[in-house]
Amino acid sequence: MSDEEAQLRLDASINGLRELAPEVSAKRILSKRQRQLGVALLALFLIGCIVDVVVTFTILVSIITVIYVAAIIYRLAIFRASGRDDTTEVVSDEEARAVPDDELPIYTVMIPAYREPEVINELIQRVTQFEYPPDRLDVKLLIEADDDVTIEAIRKAVPGDQFELVLVPAAEPRTKPKALNYGLSLARGELVAIYDAEDEPEPLQLRRAAVAMKRHGPEVACIQAKLTYHNPMQNLITKWFTIEYSLWFTFFLPGLSSMGAPIPLGGTSNHFRRVAVQAMGAWDPFNVTEDADLGIRMFREGYTVRVLESNTYEEANSDFVNWVKQRSRWLKGYLQTYAVHLREPRQLKRDVGWKGLFHFTMFVGGTPALAIINPIFWIMTILWFVAHPAFIQEIFIAPIYYLGLVSWAFGNFLLVYATVMSVRISKRDQLLVAALLVPIYWVMMSMAAIKAVFQMIWAPSYWEKTVHGLHHAQPEPQDVAT
Repeated sequence: MSDEEAQLRLDASINGLRELAPEVSAKRILSKRQRQLGVALLALFLIGCIVDVVVTFTILVSIITVIYVAAIIYRLAIFRASGRDDTTEVVSDEEARAVPDDELPIYTVMIPAYREPEVINELIQRVTQFEYPPDRLDVKLLIEADDDVTIEAIRKAVPGDQFELVLVPAAEPRTKPKALNYGLSLARGELVAIYDAEDEPEPLQLRRAAVAMKRHGPEVACIQAKLTYHNPMQNLITKWFTIEYSLWFTFFLPGLSSMGAPIPLGGTSNHFRRVAVQAMGAWDPFNVTEDADLGIRMFREGYTVRVLESNTYEEANSDFVNWVKQRSRWLKGYLQTYAVHLREPRQLKRDVGWKGLFHFTMFVGGTPALAIINPIFWIMTILWFVAHPAFIQEIFIAPIYYLGLVSWAFGNFLLVYATVMSVRISKRDQLLVAALLVPIYWVMMSMAAIKAVFQMIWAPSYWEKTVHGLHHAQPEPQDVAT
């Protein structure tokens, strides 16, 4: 590839979506109208505090309490919907292996990695173990051109002919979606899969996804495999992370699919129809949860997403600081996605309908909102039980007080109960104690959410690097049943 061609591909990778559909690009987060609305609401709040601070805070607390309770009820409804029969695509081993090799589609597997010399070669070995004909595999190792350590590690591994080392020209933004866009421009496959460098996909996953895609027409643009962790027992953080992923991929995403709601995709083990992704302008290089954003854009374009009964194992974050970096990026990306797609609320409503708009608000908007709101209510609850300040009593009018009390007593109990049930249903009984302690994990999520809000203001497109391979420094833990 010539330098000129590489530069053209790079420019398209950075600016493709912004030029094709600028209204959904996160290059600019808030529209002028959104900024004006934010200033107006802040001014209204300040004026209200000057006129009558008690009435102003009473209205604010009432609105937040109603939203909070609605968000909890919504998540319990998703959990219930996940039990329906139509939530996942199940492809048996026999059905997956029955397709002759020459009838399988060419599959492009894209593996973006940045400073991952410790784990990249392990994934290369796992890809060679796929039960998929090598001559129908097109594997792109997407590495930043100045990432010398990862490039050297790959070249020492001497991967097979189905692997291609793609050097992505170093340029801002330094994000995973930019690398994916660059790799997509070189893809040969009818289907495209995304894996992270630390992933351990099951060997039959590509065949399962290909069979599942064939069951449906072009309206199904993506098959999302389930993610779980191979080091759940390393420490308490990895236990909580494993429980959360069990909720997310075993209950929340299948439940959303069953309810006909937009699905914010996971960042890996996605299986796409290449033409659909390219037609939409591919990934947004300025959105730090490009997967969630792409899932919403697919829904707006009339595509659907199905969840595949197939596991990919990842490394659960075992370090608190590293966990906060990763989680704050995810929550910041949800805030980005929610703000960007609400630039034109009328157009969004026309695209997805009132039902889709409700789902989008309650899940994509509600996920960071709950984490942000939680500390406010926790502090007020502690203050009330410790000092009984008159101001808190004044701003909680009777209906809101009792609604908040029910939410605190029963809502949180039901969320913990759902967490424990997910552990039992997933047959991970070793995680039951961690499930009962999950409110401590909620505190950690709120800390990450507060950081996400500040980064949303000062560095919206900054991609904090998550360090992988930390489990290599620990004794190999005994895994639990999946």
